[in-house]
Amino acid sequence: MELEVRHLRALCAIADTGSLHKAARRLGVSQPSLTTQLRRIENSLGAELFSRERTGCRPTPLGRSVLSRARPLVAEMTSLVVEAKAAAARAEGPRLRVGSTASRVLAGWLRRLRQRLPGTDISLHMDVSANALLRMVAAGQLDVAFVHEVEGCPLLVPEGLSARVLVEREPQFISMARDHPAAAAAVVELADLAEDRWMVDPTVDGEWDGLRRVLGAAGLNPPVLHGDYLTAASLIAIGEAVAPCQPTTGPRDDMAIRPLRGDPLAVRLLLFSRPGACQELYDAVYTELADAYREAALRAAAYRQWLRRHKSPLLHAPAA
Repeated sequence: MELEVRHLRALCAIADTGSLHKAARRLGVSQPSLTTQLRRIENSLGAELFSRERTGCRPTPLGRSVLSRARPLVAEMTSLVVEAKAAAARAEGPRLRVGSTASRVLAGWLRRLRQRLPGTDISLHMDVSANALLRMVAAGQLDVAFVHEVEGCPLLVPEGLSARVLVEREPQFISMARDHPAAAAAVVELADLAEDRWMVDPTVDGEWDGLRRVLGAAGLNPPVLHGDYLTAASLIAIGEAVAPCQPTTGPRDDMAIRPLRGDPLAVRLLLFSRPGACQELYDAVYTELADAYREAALRAAAYRQWLRRHKSPLLHAPAA
């Protein structure tokens, strides 16, 4: 078997994430498929490139040697493709490539951008990993990225990226079944959820580490389920789990959204752009994001009440 760029990209993804599961999600393939591909690559080279450990995958000495040669090749190929696409785009007209982690603000933001920038080809790339999106911005594959940084878990920001803070500290609320005993209160005590199963998506950068830090600081060690938040919603609705959620989360008949006393869980919301980005365009993108966020925040009843209790300036910020 001859090595191709896709094989080198797979090796880099495994090394970057330290996990076949996470690498497979980043590459958009199944874990068994990636495992088979790695085995074929190793067979063609005649030795293991990664040692499989209980905590993940670590490059062997040969693996580190191969990676040191593979990374520049992958970067060069990425640059070639990006530059070729950019040249084609300049001939076709203006475009804006937006990256984002999951957010309730996205729909309103994209709607506003299309109104603000008529004739611009606006695309969206979603990823559970904020760090992956920042690497794409740095590589020229995205123009901007809207991401969240879990408190206590700093993002790995590539050199040269510009950042603007949308919200310095956004509290993370808790979603629970509508008939959960704690849902009777407007504000929930963390201790009232000590016996619940907590659900968290470990593939979201910093999510599990941030939650574990907060629970540990409170002296709690509840059972934890790992899974995506779409699955979590169905479990929460029937009382099988509770989970952190964005305060902008909309209401559901079978679910209650409540803030935690003292707001121990929080994230910082940031908008990144790549070096050399048009400042006028970047300002417009940020302005529309800020307006879309305020719109979503005031539409969510629990968050609106939280903003009033904390006398947030967001309540009075005029729309641009």
